[in-house]
Amino acid sequence: MGLPDSSQDLTSEMEVDAFRRIFPLRFFERHLSESLRPDARPLDKARDTIVNLGLVSTADGSALAKIGSTTMLAAIRMEVMTPSTESPDEGCIAVEFHMPPICSPIVRPGRPAEAAPVISKRLSDTILSSGMIDLKELCLVSGKAAWMGYLDIYCLDADGALFDAALLSAVAAFSNLQIPVVALNDNGRIVAISDEKEQDNASIIEEEAVNKEKRKLTLKNIPFSLTCILHKNYILADPTTEEESIMDTLVTVVLDSSDQMVSFYKSGGEALAYSSSIKSCVELARKRAKELKEILGEMDVD
Repeated sequence: MGLPDSSQDLTSEMEVDAFRRIFPLRFFERHLSESLRPDARPLDKARDTIVNLGLVSTADGSALAKIGSTTMLAAIRMEVMTPSTESPDEGCIAVEFHMPPICSPIVRPGRPAEAAPVISKRLSDTILSSGMIDLKELCLVSGKAAWMGYLDIYCLDADGALFDAALLSAVAAFSNLQIPVVALNDNGRIVAISDEKEQDNASIIEEEAVNKEKRKLTLKNIPFSLTCILHKNYILADPTTEEESIMDTLVTVVLDSSDQMVSFYKSGGEALAYSSSIKSCVELARKRAKELKEILGEMDVD
């Protein structure tokens, strides 16, 4: 009995890799014709997803979300501010999305990634328009003091579907958020009381407290998203960076926890989003939202 020719197997693998590099679209279309992707996923299946809470000890709320290799770290810092005259009973949320050079070879040191401000704006619009957070719940004293929440999301590995992973990390971080204790100081201003100072300021907290203990936000209409690629007659859910670079018609559907559509994005590409394609993407987004609800099962989803 002859032994397997390992050199022949290696040559075959090199030929496949070379074909993938030289003719990437043809390589992918060969797989698509069999309703399978190069990573062995069916066309409608998202990658494995992991969420971990409370990884940043210096933040008031934090979470790490990983979809396949795409990894996001979200951290929330709360500060007391003076509310605007237009909304004296509401706080504010500021969202910033960061893409450091470590996340991708295409991000160069000293040059901000072009996608970062676009994703920041989309995240901010989605979080606020979904109604997930009642900004009135961030009010401390009407017209005088309210919470300003700074949400920073860092992309640690950019391997496709960045918005989906960033939104998931943001939702998870808000579920982990603990609103700090605040009290009136000697000047009559509301200030946050750190954990280290709570014991030293016990008398102040007892007599002048605005809130005597940390509390969580009530989250409603939680948004979940799914990005799909439209290519010819195919729809690919949760694309990788390689898939996005080859087939550039992207559609992102955002649904809330009640299955109501929050937003629909179509960015670039030559493929037209026909009504049948949109319906298919929405159905895939509903299926994905159920999966994400299970992953975030400990959250209080209304």
